[in-house]
Formats: sequence, C-alpha cells, structure tokens
Amino acid sequence: MNNVETLTQTKTVTQKKGKRIGILGGTFNPIHNGHLIIAEQVLDQLGLDKVYFMPDANPPHVDKKFAIDAKDRVAMINCAIRDNPKFAIEMAEIMRGGVSYSYDTMKQLTQQHPENQYYFIIGGDMVNYLPEWYRIDDLVKLVSFVGVKRDGYTPASKYPVIWVDVPFIDISSSLIRSKMRQHQSIKYLVPSAVEHYIKENHLYEK
Repeated sequence: MNNVETLTQTKTVTQKKGKRIGILGGTFNPIHNGHLIIAEQVLDQLGLDKVYFMPDANPPHVDKKFAIDAKDRVAMINCAIRDNPKFAIEMAEIMRGGVSYSYDTMKQLTQQHPENQYYFIIGGDMVNYLPEWYRIDDLVKLVSFVGVKRDGYTPASKYPVIWVDVPFIDISSSLIRSKMRQHQSIKYLVPSAVEHYIKENHLYEK
C-alpha cells in the first residue's frame, strides 16, 4: 500500500462526522404521545439527525414523591421509541445520579461529542424560566434552545431561541397518573406498548 492510500485510510477511520442532535429532557413519568409528537415535529422541521429523550435522575423542580423508579421510566421510553430509528435515549443524567442540572449534562455531552451540534427542546412555558436556570449564560454557549410554541405564551426571550410550531396536544404525565388512579382508560394517550407496561407492572395505581 502506498503512502497516499495509507493516509486516506487513516483519515476515513479517525474522522468523526458531526450530527444535529435534539435533546428532549424530562422526568417522563410516564412518557406519552405528546412527548413523541413534539420530538417528531422538531426533528422534521429543523432537519435533525436524531432526537434523544433524556430522563432525569432527580429533577430540581419536580415533586419527588411522584417520580417512580428510574428503571421503569427508562423502560417506558424504550417501549415508546423502539419503532422510530431517529429516536434514542440518553442516559447521562440517570447514570450520573443526583440532582439533574442541564448545564452539567450538556457540558459532559459536548466534551464527549464535540463534533455534534445540540438542540435543547423546551416548552414555550419553560422559556420564561430560563433566567432562573443553573448557569444559563454558560448553557446557551453549549446548545441551541428550541422553544415549542404554546397558546398563552409569547414566543420571546432575551436568550436566543429557535421557535417551532407543534400541534397542541393537551396530554400530560399528571393526567396519565390521575387516570390510572381512577381506573380510567389511557388508550391513545400513550403508545400501546407503554400502556401495556404500566398495567403489567401496576404503576400509578395508588
């Protein structure tokens, strides 16, 4: 093999190709069809390569008594996304444990994959709280924020935000939990595989 062929082969093996990655974080307690619609619409409209669902270990803003064990939340995400090759799960916060701060996570991911461009997806209602986020001025240097427009919330922020129109689907994890406690149907609110997992494991019945 001559020198030119050797250099070409080496470059092909070592070069990393950057990707446009969406990050949709949350407790996912449980994941529901609203989450999936948001992820698909952002992926399509922004031309992303993948969207990663990133469950948190201990969110700083959620009442912990409602968050079931991480293994069940992760299992339900895997059930929900298994038929979409452009959806995946990011386990960084679960593996790290403790309180989940977005800055710490995204610093870790950008250090591990500096070739990627990250798009951090949040609801339009959360945009107003960005000034209160931990190390927000540093976080905006690591990611591009994507705001999902919501009725009643002005699409504006002092921070750079890419705004995306998504069909409004009034489904929430708290609604799913409430219906399970009342023994009501959650069919079509969550993927059928998630519904099966919830019922098989008797989740949210108390």
